[in-house]
Amino acid sequence: MKQAAASVLVSPHVSLSSSFRVFFQTLIQFTDRGFLILFPLQDSLLIFLPMGCWSRYNGMFVTLLLLSLFSSLAASQLEAAEEGFISSVISEKGLAFAKDLLVRQAVHLLTRLRLPDIKKSVKIPLIGGLHISASNITLYDISVSSSTIRSGDTGILIFASGANASLSFRWHYLYSTWLLFPIEVSDEGSAFAQIKGLEVGLTTTLENSNGSLSLNITQRGCYMDDITIQLDGGASWFYQGFVYAFGNQIRSAVQNAIVKKITERMGKLDSFLKALPKEIDVGGIAALNVSFVDDPVVGNASVEFDINGLFTTSNKTLARSYWLMKDHSSFYSVYCGNTLKMLGIAVDQAVFDSASFVLFEERLFHWIVDKVPDQSLLNTASWRFIIPQLYRKYPNEDMQLNISLTSAPVIKVSQNGFVATIFFDMTVEVLEDVAVPVACISVDFTVSGAAYVADNRVVSKADLKQFSLSLKWSKVGNFPMFLVQGVMRVLLNTVVMPYVNMHLRRGFPIPIFHGLTLQNSQMLTTNSKVILCSDLAFNSITAVGY
Repeated sequence: MKQAAASVLVSPHVSLSSSFRVFFQTLIQFTDRGFLILFPLQDSLLIFLPMGCWSRYNGMFVTLLLLSLFSSLAASQLEAAEEGFISSVISEKGLAFAKDLLVRQAVHLLTRLRLPDIKKSVKIPLIGGLHISASNITLYDISVSSSTIRSGDTGILIFASGANASLSFRWHYLYSTWLLFPIEVSDEGSAFAQIKGLEVGLTTTLENSNGSLSLNITQRGCYMDDITIQLDGGASWFYQGFVYAFGNQIRSAVQNAIVKKITERMGKLDSFLKALPKEIDVGGIAALNVSFVDDPVVGNASVEFDINGLFTTSNKTLARSYWLMKDHSSFYSVYCGNTLKMLGIAVDQAVFDSASFVLFEERLFHWIVDKVPDQSLLNTASWRFIIPQLYRKYPNEDMQLNISLTSAPVIKVSQNGFVATIFFDMTVEVLEDVAVPVACISVDFTVSGAAYVADNRVVSKADLKQFSLSLKWSKVGNFPMFLVQGVMRVLLNTVVMPYVNMHLRRGFPIPIFHGLTLQNSQMLTTNSKVILCSDLAFNSITAVGY
C-alpha cells in the first residue's frame, strides 16, 4: 500500500550573526519512496532523499544536510554583504585637481620651515681648530613651475619639478690656536641661499583596511640641481671660501627636511583617512553606510572607490537582512559620457531600495491627517453623497485620516528618471469623544520624478502619476471606490504628495570629503543607476582637517 503524499511548510529562522538574519522557506514533499527538499533561493535547489535514509538514521542525515546548506547560504549572503552599491571614480582631471591641491598644501607646509642647525669642526695639527656653524636655517619663497601625477599598478606618483626656493640662516666662524699662546678669532653674520631645480617625488598606494582607507608611502625622494650661498656681515668676503665646506651639508639638510616633513604630513593624512566615519547619520533615524569595500582600483588615468552605500535603520539587522534577499547585477564603472568631469559617482538602485525600507521600518510615513487645505473634506457632511451611511450615522462630525504604509515603497530607476509605487492604508476615523475607525481604504499610488544635486546631496521631486483604491473594511456599509476617487485625488495632491516631497527634498548626503563642494554637476539615470558627474572646489586650505 502506497503512503499518501503530504506537504509540510517549514519556516525556520536562522540567526547567522548579530548583524543580520536570513529568512527563508523550505518546502518538503513526502512520497512513498522518499521525500523532496526544495530550497527556493535565487536558483532553486531540489534534493531527493530515499525513505531509507530517514528511517535508518532517524533524521540525523537530513539535519546535517540542512545545516550544511544553511552554512553555505550564510557564506554566500556574507559575501554579498561586502558588495559596494556606490562607486566613485576620480578621473584624470580629478587626479590633477587632487595633485594641485596637495602641491599647494606642500608649499604652504614647507614655507617658513626651520631646518636643524649645522655645525662643522676641523682640527688642523700644530695650527688649531676651525669651527663653523649655521643656525636659524629657514626655507621661504618656494615656487613650483610644474607638477604631474600618474596612476598605475605600482600606485599613485606625484612629482614636482623645476621648483625654486630661498633659504636664510645665521653663520658663525671661530678659529682657535695654541701654537704660541691662545688665540681666538670669531665672526658672524647672515647668509642667503638660492635653491634651483628642486625636484620632489612621492609614490603612494591606497588599500582597504577594515572598511577604511589606508595610505602607504612606497617611494619618496628629493633632489636639487644647484644651491648658491651668499654670506653677509662681518668679513664675509674673507670667509666665502668656507661656504663650499657647508654647501653639501646644507643641500643634504634641505632634502632630508623636505622628505621628513612630507612623510609626516602623509602620515597625518593616513590617520585622517582611517578616522573617516563609516556611517553618516541621517536625521537621527537612519544611517548611510559609507565604509569602503575592497581595495581602490588604480587605473592608468583614474582611481575607483566602492563603498557599501546602503541605508540602515536603528535596528541595523533589519535593513541588511532585507537587502541580502535581493538579487543585483554586478557593479559597473561610472560613465559620464563625453563630459570631462573630475568626479563620477554611481548610485545603485539598491541604495534607494534600502532607503525605502528604512522609511517603512522607522514608520516615517505614518501620520494623522487632521488639517488639510480644504478643511471641509474632514467633515462627514462632505461625504454624505459618497458614503451615505457614514453621514447618517455620524452627521456633521469632524474626521481625521490615519495613514500608514503597508509595505516598503517599490522604486525603479530607468533612463527616464525614477518611478515609485507606494502602498498605504487610510483609515477614516470620526472624532467623537475618541477617534472611532469607520472604514479603511487601501491605496496604491505611483509617482515619477527626477533626481538632482543640491548642497552636496542627491534630492528629487515627485509628481503623482496614477493611483488605485480598494475597500479593505467598512463599518458603514460598502461603497464604490469610483465615488471616492475625486476626494482621494485632492488628498493625494494636497496632503500626501507634499509629505512625500518633503522627504525627497531632504535627499541623502553624497559621501565626499569635508571642505570639498560639487560644481557644475550633472545627473543622469540609467537602468537601475543614478549617475552624478561633477567638478570639485576646495573651500580653504585647512578644510579637510589634516
